Amino acid sequence: MTAPFAELEEASIAALQAAMATGQLTALHLVERYLARIDALDHHGPAIRSIIETNPDALDIAAALDRERAANGPRGSLHGIPILLKDNIDTGDHMRTTAGSLALMDARPAQDATVAARLRAAGAILLGKANLSEWANFRSTHSSSGWSARGGQALNPYSLDRSPCGSSSGSASAVAANLTAAALGTETDGSIVCPAGINGVVGIKPTVGLTSRAGVIPISHTQDTVGPFGRTVADAAALLGPLAGPDPRDPATTASQGRAHPDYTRFLDADGLRGARIGIAREAYFGYSPAADAVIESAIATMRELGAIIVDPADIPTARAMRETEAEGTVLLYEFKADLNAYLAGLGRPGAVRTLAELIAFNEAHAAAEMPFCGQEHFLAAEAKGPLTEQLYLDALAEGRRLARTEGIDAVMDMHQLDALVMPTGAPAWKIDHVCGDHHLGGGSQPAALAGYPIVTVPAGLVAGLPVGVSFMGRAYSEPTLIRLAYAYEQGTRARRPPTFRAYTP
Repeated sequence: MTAPFAELEEASIAALQAAMATGQLTALHLVERYLARIDALDHHGPAIRSIIETNPDALDIAAALDRERAANGPRGSLHGIPILLKDNIDTGDHMRTTAGSLALMDARPAQDATVAARLRAAGAILLGKANLSEWANFRSTHSSSGWSARGGQALNPYSLDRSPCGSSSGSASAVAANLTAAALGTETDGSIVCPAGINGVVGIKPTVGLTSRAGVIPISHTQDTVGPFGRTVADAAALLGPLAGPDPRDPATTASQGRAHPDYTRFLDADGLRGARIGIAREAYFGYSPAADAVIESAIATMRELGAIIVDPADIPTARAMRETEAEGTVLLYEFKADLNAYLAGLGRPGAVRTLAELIAFNEAHAAAEMPFCGQEHFLAAEAKGPLTEQLYLDALAEGRRLARTEGIDAVMDMHQLDALVMPTGAPAWKIDHVCGDHHLGGGSQPAALAGYPIVTVPAGLVAGLPVGVSFMGRAYSEPTLIRLAYAYEQGTRARRPPTFRAYTP
């Protein structure tokens, strides 16, 4: 289909920055053009509903940044670049932060989340808030990814009847549709890498503690992390640098001292796969989708051609145990109650819900709007949990970390002296189903989620016009290595194709 300002399609951050440096483009004109594309593709036309709201101050901010550029030069690579934030990331401005819920429509945060503040400081323009699976997909056991009471059902721009996956669905689909230069999402288990893979973009799920969660509506303080989406590895890496590093507002980030890098683009290396030892994690992470498997087999062959040493198989010893244990679910329920109650208590807005119990009551009172398709089973199960001092919680947390770290990712990487593990990010997108919920076949996010380790996913190919991604997984704070490997693969394949906004997949 024809959309306005086609010159923005697949435009990289570096290309946009170069055009502004030569005067061919201004930040103001760039925001105007993205807003026009949002109106044509997100609000009208295919109406993918990837964006909940745009920033009413974006044009003024862009004009101010143009004046600053003219007077002093750019602050850096993000100066004047429009970025979307997932609608669970606080901004202390005229935008709301709601996690897609009607319950938080009046609960305006007093200040920016640290990641939002750091983007502003780098000169980025916060273009708006992206739609998401409501409450980051932790409300119902049979939700439809990409749906929120506030934003409606976000769609996949490759096929409008297909899921954009969750929970950072809008962030990924907006980047895929060229409605923004890049975006931020959050992940607890799969919520960056799944939508990135299914929407044909790059997603970086960082090590827990590399990026601050302060001012981010939480699920789990041991698994939550904030990371970027881009159409290229270079664009995603450009966002990661300003986000990374210690933050006094988030104690977990103290571990990133001396391990965070202000510029991850310096690790981009088109020859980065040569000599790298890549392990193929087959058990539990292949076999659920023959179509995805075929794409990844081709990707593995390409990595070998690009000089990688392929260790196949390099199975994670605890892959099945992680799938079978209830440890992760137990930890998430306990931490969601504790962490959400702490976040809500800190909002300090009259009339806002202040506890999970009040939120449950709100949903029941507004069931027609909030629960037309699915319930709040996770909320009820979390509310029934006790404090984080209970032995059940402590045992589950220890079990998950043991299975994922020392007996899992670390064990297989030590055994084979690997630089990274590779597996399919997930299957092609399934059809949206509000009656039965998601038809998720499988994915490779769980080991890194339980361990708190990083993943980078990159487009690997198409199946019936639907994207499939390949994941590079590694040890804690191995983002430089994963970015190098992912970039080399991306440059060797150029597998991403822009979406066509077709109505359905036969």
